[in-house]
Amino acid sequence: MDRAYLRAVVAAALREDVGVRDLTTQSLIPKGAFAKGEILFREEGVVAGLPAVELVFGIIEPKVRFKPMVKDGAVVHPNKAVAFIEGPARGILTAERTALNFLGMLSGIATMTRRCVEAARRQAKKGATPPKILDTRKTAPNLRLLEKYAVAVGGGTPHRMGLYAQVLIKDNHLAILSALNRERLPDVEAPPPAGSVIEQAVQAARSENPRKTPVEVEVENLDQFRQALSARAEVILLDNMPMSQVEEAVRIRDAVARSRKGLRAELEVSGGIVPEQVGALAAAGVDRISMGMLTHSAPWLNVALEIVS
Repeated sequence: MDRAYLRAVVAAALREDVGVRDLTTQSLIPKGAFAKGEILFREEGVVAGLPAVELVFGIIEPKVRFKPMVKDGAVVHPNKAVAFIEGPARGILTAERTALNFLGMLSGIATMTRRCVEAARRQAKKGATPPKILDTRKTAPNLRLLEKYAVAVGGGTPHRMGLYAQVLIKDNHLAILSALNRERLPDVEAPPPAGSVIEQAVQAARSENPRKTPVEVEVENLDQFRQALSARAEVILLDNMPMSQVEEAVRIRDAVARSRKGLRAELEVSGGIVPEQVGALAAAGVDRISMGMLTHSAPWLNVALEIVS
């Protein structure tokens, strides 16, 4: 993870929480007081965010010694210490909440991701590669790199980092293109192109992106899916499609791939997917499962700082 980015995010979080001073700690705790503590997981989960935790303490009080007991990605059982800290008591108390917020949030994301990755591995077709578990752009503003880092720690695969990273033609792109074809706005002089609106969109995306950027298309039904296949989109996103249609899409894609001598579109499913659905989707034979829930709804893990002396 980019160190400058992490420092900027941590510094902003500390400004938000600490402000000009920690009124309670500075009122009660003598300046020279020393303390030791341990950071505990109160429930089982996957650790993520220790670099952020260490940086929080380091910015508040450089004399605080932070000793991690595990690495990000480790599975920790309840009441297990993941780190020990010692140093000036004021610094430890002032940094506590911000440090735990980062650890609880990111470990929650990593834990849910790991659960989904393991479900996909268990239920994938025999001999087949399990589908990748991907995140989305549904992330907290300015925290995207951190949240996607936690997904990766949990074994997931980050989706595009932003609009600049990949072509993904969505329903509203297609809706506007369809409106242009129907109405031919006054400032659009060229005649409407031939082919379906999806084929037009894929062709336009390829012509504007000569670097051979993979083109992904979101579809909502099997008719659109067939159009995307015909357009030879590299990735086709099945959005909110029922399982019966997902299974039919896999069957059609595999048949087309055989006729094209191995040229095979990847199938991604998305749209309100929860962990309980991952196994069935993996068994259906999709290649990718993207889940906004990983970053916008993963429960925070219960973590705590206990002063031991």
